[in-house]
Amino acid sequence: MKLIKLLVVPILLLNTNFLKSQTYDTVWLSSLDISKATIGWGKPGKDVSCMGNPIILNGKTYKKGFGTHASSIFYLKLNGGSARFHALVGINDEEKASSGSAVFKVYSNNDLLWQSGILKSGGPEEVVDISMANIDTLILCTETTADGPNYDHTDWADSYFLVKNTFPVAIDKPFEPAIILTPKVPLTPRINGPKIYGSRPGNDFLFRISATGERPIAFTANGLPSGLTLDAKTGIITGKIKQAGKYEVNLTTTNKLGKNSRKLTIVCGNQIALTPPLGWNSWNCFACDVDEKKVKAAANAMVNSGLADHGWSYINIDDCWMVKPESDDSIVGGKTRDAQGNMNTNKKFPDMKGLADYIHSLGLKIGTYSGPGPKTCAGYTACYQFEEKDAQRFADWGFDYLKYDWCDYELIAKDHSLPELKKPYSVMQNALGKTNRDIVYSLCQYGMGDVWEWGAEVGGNCWRTTGDITDDWSSVESIGFGQAGHEAFAGPGHWNDPDMLVVGKVGWGPQLHYTRLSPNEQYTHISLWALLAAPLLIGCDMTQMDEFTYSLLSNDEVLDVNQDILGKQASRIVQYDGLEVWSKELEDGSKAVGLFNRGLFPASLTVTWKDLGISGTYTVRDLWPQTDEGKFDQKYTATIPAHGVKLVRVYK
Repeated sequence: MKLIKLLVVPILLLNTNFLKSQTYDTVWLSSLDISKATIGWGKPGKDVSCMGNPIILNGKTYKKGFGTHASSIFYLKLNGGSARFHALVGINDEEKASSGSAVFKVYSNNDLLWQSGILKSGGPEEVVDISMANIDTLILCTETTADGPNYDHTDWADSYFLVKNTFPVAIDKPFEPAIILTPKVPLTPRINGPKIYGSRPGNDFLFRISATGERPIAFTANGLPSGLTLDAKTGIITGKIKQAGKYEVNLTTTNKLGKNSRKLTIVCGNQIALTPPLGWNSWNCFACDVDEKKVKAAANAMVNSGLADHGWSYINIDDCWMVKPESDDSIVGGKTRDAQGNMNTNKKFPDMKGLADYIHSLGLKIGTYSGPGPKTCAGYTACYQFEEKDAQRFADWGFDYLKYDWCDYELIAKDHSLPELKKPYSVMQNALGKTNRDIVYSLCQYGMGDVWEWGAEVGGNCWRTTGDITDDWSSVESIGFGQAGHEAFAGPGHWNDPDMLVVGKVGWGPQLHYTRLSPNEQYTHISLWALLAAPLLIGCDMTQMDEFTYSLLSNDEVLDVNQDILGKQASRIVQYDGLEVWSKELEDGSKAVGLFNRGLFPASLTVTWKDLGISGTYTVRDLWPQTDEGKFDQKYTATIPAHGVKLVRVYK
């Protein structure tokens, strides 16, 4: 660390007189271990922005500073040795033409010392010049605003401490233990998963009864429609229903310890995905490092871990399974299509039909990925001008899910007008409709043109409402809480999709790491996505799941909130000071309620029955530990940890 002796200059006389004749060391913020900072995107910048560019605020360049990206947090131990902290804060001019905005905050433990206004790209900076007298721990934060974290390249320019004797030290954020709240499942049988299932007449039917309990378990299904059969040992129902209609089926599971029964409603008609899809997608862990072996391993892990017994059913291959045009790589290069125009796979997927058959044999579904442009996002062969060929190819292989990603169609579309945004998705939906196979259709175009308003119109079963998620609080927070107002457009057969889950070991390539979300942030992530009736697609390597990650994904009472037959998406009903309450109506008349704390410190939060539209005395059940907290009259109050949640069900 380079220290510079500084005789305090007159500018400081404006702040405090006692510094007039004092001599202090200047310690630049960027000279500390900035790698301990947590930032929303990019890398902490030592005298540069999070993009590695010069620190420029409002046209002025600064040689010294700390570049971050909101939301960010940096913990420092001062031990009372610093006299003042100085900085100029703002959004880096590298985003001058964008819509970035953020708020800067300085805390001493849980006391707010200073806060900026909302600073915007290209706007003026603000000056931080505050006393550090007697402060032990300092926290420097930037927070996103209502427009989300995009382009929030926040800089602490010309940032330094005036120090005497004890120098500041960067420290890790406080350790947060991963406490498992989900109780162990009993050995007696229990049926889990969706209570309603949609199919189309004459198409292949595949449904795995999800059940926990000591094996072996025997399965029965009374009232199955003609054309369907049940394997009594595996619980897998297969066949074809020829006659449209609504069928009430009584499912029963039996083992040596007991019996459990539940009703399954099968609706054979025009709609599928009557509850949000539950499954796994390869991208957030493997990206283009995916291959057949990893996909099979994922399917095996879903079954062997027991996740399939809680309702998880899709194994989805994302990008990079096709041939990459113009590539001289012997593995991914080659002919993109055969003589008949059918899309080829690369050598990492030598037998796609065999892979699909294997996954189906486990009672699971398989999904794939493509896009409407000439190439996919990663530059592999996509569907442009071959939509019908490719849709039939997907059906012949046996795919049950298609994620259709805009990406390269940007080169084809004339503009972002609604007709241009809708066109490629309508074209593929028409092609899928000719295949005589039930394929869940997932639109991936990042929310352009308010896709939630028209996604169902072009045949979408779900649609991304946002850009790609990453495993940091800034991303999860802005995406999840940004879903407020979209609830009117979600329901059975058509779901808002805030992107995949980022718990467990992720990495987007061969090198994986444990999620950067804290345990409380992971509870918030899963709880909020459950309330949102969002598709739940696991993004981690399921072969490396630890006990905590498994507990997050196997809580049946939380999953029941997501899979509720009504298909209601939660609404935000309370919002103040970083605290929020979201409420979701459930089929049995109860309400699932999430009490969230987006702040840095624990806080008390109350939800009143008036907020929920009810009155009287109700029982409150804490869904993560699956315990009743008691009866409450007119309101419920809980202390919520930083970035944490209390997920409850309120019922008579």
